[in-house]
Amino acid sequence: MMTKWALITGATSGIGWASAHSLAEQGFSILATGRRYEKLQELQKALKIAFPAVQVKLASFDVSDRFEVSEFMKAHAADLPQVEILVNNAGLACGVEKMQEASLDDWETMIDTNVKGLLFMTRGVVEHMVKKNSGHIINLGSVAGRWTYPGGGVYCATKFAVRALSEGLRMDLLGTRIRVTNIEPGMVNTEFSVVRLKDQAKADKVYEGMTPLMAKDIAETIAWCAARPAHVNIQELVIYPTDQAHVGQVARKGV
Repeated sequence: MMTKWALITGATSGIGWASAHSLAEQGFSILATGRRYEKLQELQKALKIAFPAVQVKLASFDVSDRFEVSEFMKAHAADLPQVEILVNNAGLACGVEKMQEASLDDWETMIDTNVKGLLFMTRGVVEHMVKKNSGHIINLGSVAGRWTYPGGGVYCATKFAVRALSEGLRMDLLGTRIRVTNIEPGMVNTEFSVVRLKDQAKADKVYEGMTPLMAKDIAETIAWCAARPAHVNIQELVIYPTDQAHVGQVARKGV
């Protein structure tokens, strides 16, 4: 029986790391990718301890670099036909400045990672899914892909793009047995805010006085979507913490 693999981008921390555990628990072997190889090695060790029967392979590269993605696809040509799930998790936000004050470098980084990276990875994997007529592409969108907010216009635009690409891909794949899911979380306490603000204290303030979602919450949701019967496709899922009613509407205690 052929091993079924889950390919996860951005698996070095947060939702990607937790998703590797949730999908391994379902019996998937894990092809974990990310830029920080030492973190991938830590993940591999943790998975082998928790799930000794599960195979784990690592690949360190930048999804926003088309050449690096191409080299990854070549190096893992034997594995890609066995990939049953692609979790396009790699993504980030940079800065909170208004557009008239924002950094062009920040814009480029977000667009290259959140949009181009997702496209590069999807294109390289989906052709194999089409050939075997099965597979599941799970994209990590955001509530920012539905509702915008000040200082986040370009980040929101990249997540609006993820929503549009998920819809378009699902339509293009109609008639195949490939499922496409867009997961859209609200506030999740991961490295996201540290990367965005480049300051741990500022990042901690984002979640002060409220209970955010955790990476495990989203990973369990991803695993649940993957575990639905083959004729069931969870197209979209918006997930807020109970303390968040909407973008910018957060209940904070004692703050």
